[in-house]
Amino acid sequence: MIKLRINGRERSFDGDPETPLLWYLRDELDMTGTKFGCGAGHCGASTVHRNGEAIRSCSTPMRDLAGKTVTTIEGLSPNNSHPLQIAWMHANVPQCGYCQTGQIMQAAALLKKNHNPSDKDIDDAMSGNICRCGTYQRIRSAIKAAAKDTAKAGGIA
Repeated sequence: MIKLRINGRERSFDGDPETPLLWYLRDELDMTGTKFGCGAGHCGASTVHRNGEAIRSCSTPMRDLAGKTVTTIEGLSPNNSHPLQIAWMHANVPQCGYCQTGQIMQAAALLKKNHNPSDKDIDDAMSGNICRCGTYQRIRSAIKAAAKDTAKAGGIA
């Protein structure tokens, strides 16, 4: 039995410990915000946080999550009021939108560590997240706007 905390709630997993976290989230917990992209952890669509660090849920087996805390896009903010979610809307970042939950989760991990990232910091942190629509400039703009807004508010959660 694997015990972990997801979005602030205690959970138990009693299946195959090699099962990727993504399938537990989507199939068993019905948390469909986290997306399946490449299945190998290369595209970033399945990004969530494990103990505050960005990870790819499609390639993270449940065995690696015992005693850990996982945050998904659903847990980032209960009402979509996270500074990044707001900045994403204001910057009109999404086109197809498929990769955006992974992009936002990657950006949230960045801003948690670096409250005032440079363009290079953003590019480096986001380099593993692919957007097929090519909205990278808008993504960078939204991250900078969220950083600016959170600086005024005293930091990001």
